Amino acid sequence: MTVPPEFMEIGKIVAAQGIRGEVRIYPSSDFPERFEEPGTRWLLRPNQTQPEPIELLKGYYQEGKGLYIVQLAGVGDRNAAEALRGCLLLVESSDRPELEEGEFHVGDLIGLPVYLQATQDLVGTVSNVLFAGNDLLEVQAEGRKETILIPFVEAIVPVVDLEAKRIEITPPPGLI
Repeated sequence: MTVPPEFMEIGKIVAAQGIRGEVRIYPSSDFPERFEEPGTRWLLRPNQTQPEPIELLKGYYQEGKGLYIVQLAGVGDRNAAEALRGCLLLVESSDRPELEEGEFHVGDLIGLPVYLQATQDLVGTVSNVLFAGNDLLEVQAEGRKETILIPFVEAIVPVVDLEAKRIEITPPPGLI
């Protein structure tokens, strides 16, 4: 699913929760307020190109699951919630919180080329950021079908230069 440039993805609806129309969202944003504070969000359905506005009524983080449970306006039962499975939850691109030094928006990392710092050889291109104990850069290896998972920690990824549009890594032996 391609997100229009004027929007950015904050999560994906992965399941219904209960019988009152709540949905489970796997977040792609580190900002809890995007799922907990009421207000307008945008819903991008599979096979659609334009998102539609939807009101987030309430939400909370489900400990141990890494998911948010949210109630959306107009979604009143489990069937309506199940119909949203696979939809992306978006916000407008202009709604970008200020970041601390060393923090990055996921959308700014995807598509960046990754180079070995020592040799400047191209490793591949960031295709996704996975949220685990440590965030992981999923890199589509240059000239190969497989992807490489690179821990997104400063010791391994010392350079993220958004202006030059490049990432440099110093992987430990055996990572690549």
